[in-house]
Amino acid sequence: MASITTNTPPPPAAPAPALRRKSTGRAGDKVFLGLSRGSGILLLVLMASIAIFLSVRAGMAISKDEGNFLTTFDWDPAAQKPVFGIAVLLFGTVVSSIIAMVIAVPIAVGIALFISHYAPRKLAAPLAYVVDLLAAVPSIIYGIWGALVLVPYLEGLNSWLDEYLGWTYVFEKTEVGVARSLFTVGILLAIMILPIVTSVSREVFLQVPRMNEEAALALGATRWEVIRISVLPFGRSGIISASMLGLGRALGETMAVATVLSPSYLISLHLLNPGGGTFAQNIAAKFDEANQLGRDALIASGLVLFVLTLLVNGAARLIIARRKEYSGANA
Repeated sequence: MASITTNTPPPPAAPAPALRRKSTGRAGDKVFLGLSRGSGILLLVLMASIAIFLSVRAGMAISKDEGNFLTTFDWDPAAQKPVFGIAVLLFGTVVSSIIAMVIAVPIAVGIALFISHYAPRKLAAPLAYVVDLLAAVPSIIYGIWGALVLVPYLEGLNSWLDEYLGWTYVFEKTEVGVARSLFTVGILLAIMILPIVTSVSREVFLQVPRMNEEAALALGATRWEVIRISVLPFGRSGIISASMLGLGRALGETMAVATVLSPSYLISLHLLNPGGGTFAQNIAAKFDEANQLGRDALIASGLVLFVLTLLVNGAARLIIARRKEYSGANA
């Protein structure tokens, strides 16, 4: 008996999962692209709004200034003839930040190299944790420690510098007083930015390709030579970025400087003499008691600090762009 066969058509195939995933991925890419683009635009809008606000209020203040805003040493916007200028504040901010960078950056790079390439693993991990923890300490804590501990103990260092390096004029102390000077502020700022520069530099050094270090060792290089020819060139742009991050904090530090410094509106190259001032310290000290014109004047000084910070970061970007071969982008 012949078998009867039926040509039943196969059921329709379900849509391929790969196609479904592909279409879902495209939708996710569009959403991510929109969020990223919107975040970038929002950041630019915020920066522009801050710049516009500072510029408008600064223009209102400078138009009523009876002195030269850039060269006047006095700060008295509440007088019958308002006079105020940023000469002393700009000098103090730049000098204290330079002192902090000169002290902090070499020490931070050394600590980062020790943690990443010299210290045993049992010591490197807790030491790195302590450094990261120090970066999170509030600035007011550093300020209190600086006023109660650092200032008294720096009297001996100031006397030693005056005795042996007073001939340099910079370290000659011509006024009697406690060590509430720009030099003390620079040391305190160096201690504050040290954990930040160390942490970022350490992470950069840990990203050095292991193959580069092993190749240098295979050629007979010592550990220091490996660091000099492989680690430091690779991490140069990272060190610059870490330094600029620390410099940004040093330029805008407020409470610690206000706690340690004895403000005055005089410019002196004798860094051990008490006195001086910075933008952030002056804003924090004067804002509550200032009238409307005084607050606009403080906002004008804040605009100068804002521009100074942008210039510093722009210079850092230019330096990094010129050293792309060391940035690790092609590794």
